[in-house]
Amino acid sequence: MTATPALGLASPHLQPLLDDIRARRADLHRLGHIPQDIVEQFQKIGLYRAFVPEQFGGGAMTPMEFLRLIETISAADGSAGWVASFGFASKYLSSLPASTLATLYRETPDVVFAGAVFPPQPVTPEGKGYRVRGRWGFGSGCMGASLIGVGVRIEGESGGLPRMAVMPREQVRIEENWDTIGMFATGSHDLVVEDVLVPEEWTLIRGAAPSIDTAAYRYPTMAMAAQVLAIVAAGVAREAIDEAVKLATRKNSITGAPSMADRPAFQTALAQMEAQLRSARAWFYEETEAMWDRVSRGDAVAVEEVAALRIASTHIARTGADVTRRAFEMAGTTGIFNSHPLSRLLLDALVVAQHAFMNDGTWQSGGAVLLGKSPPPGYP
Repeated sequence: MTATPALGLASPHLQPLLDDIRARRADLHRLGHIPQDIVEQFQKIGLYRAFVPEQFGGGAMTPMEFLRLIETISAADGSAGWVASFGFASKYLSSLPASTLATLYRETPDVVFAGAVFPPQPVTPEGKGYRVRGRWGFGSGCMGASLIGVGVRIEGESGGLPRMAVMPREQVRIEENWDTIGMFATGSHDLVVEDVLVPEEWTLIRGAAPSIDTAAYRYPTMAMAAQVLAIVAAGVAREAIDEAVKLATRKNSITGAPSMADRPAFQTALAQMEAQLRSARAWFYEETEAMWDRVSRGDAVAVEEVAALRIASTHIARTGADVTRRAFEMAGTTGIFNSHPLSRLLLDALVVAQHAFMNDGTWQSGGAVLLGKSPPPGYP
């Protein structure tokens, strides 16, 4: 019998992958996306099979393990962590019919799925499928995907959660127009579908009940969609703290003043940043573990429990941005150069906190739940 390969943080392929990403940071930024050879390394460490049902060769990774893996990759590079986080996207696929999932994973569980939902485009029913045309933005990770999903709208359909049509990558044109201040190597380009007939069994409701009952599939999908992105900010912030420490311990003041490491203000700020990040992480993983225990037991999940995950996600994303900004400020003029890691880390952290899953509206939705009010569709 062949031994099951170690996956995730235990994979022997992880450290060489991290070293490779760190060595290629500047090249990734110039390229504007995560190249195929790194995507293949993501496959080797089990990212894309993490939540695939075991009956299809899935990796049986817990949410905590997956999130810590994304956090670790994000410290090496924020864009790489962001693209890696979409290994979670197999959970979106969980609402495909079971027969479609069996077909999808027939050859390998390491299917690389990417997509874009908004704006949902109207589709035309045709036979037992839908004729899909349109353009969608923010297709993160699309350059390395083998399967693409796009948001569609069927006339007369209601329910609040968006529908997606899923198709092979070769049926989608990627318009390389991603041009941002940070997270540039995510390659979150526009997706263009000219005229594709998608069978009905290859459409899904994003966040709907899964067709196969597993603990990973029962874990709240939209909450985890926010979690996998929010934890990127924690990895970036950890790297920012480490860079600040390196700077303080290696650099003497050109004015003759005490070194950064000997300044009380720097020491105080460093301790505060460490406390901020560790506190946010502790709560984030505490809520994750609690939710995993619930779904593993098969317990019903209350909207208040899902809201706790969402609030903790917004908090860690905002905390990561705050900590990274402070590390950048502590670096003084050294940090303003594009060649210094802290300039890139700052912009990456700010972009994470700007995402719709972690913006100010998510605070409001969480507060509404705490007050016993109904959140908007898609929040829980």
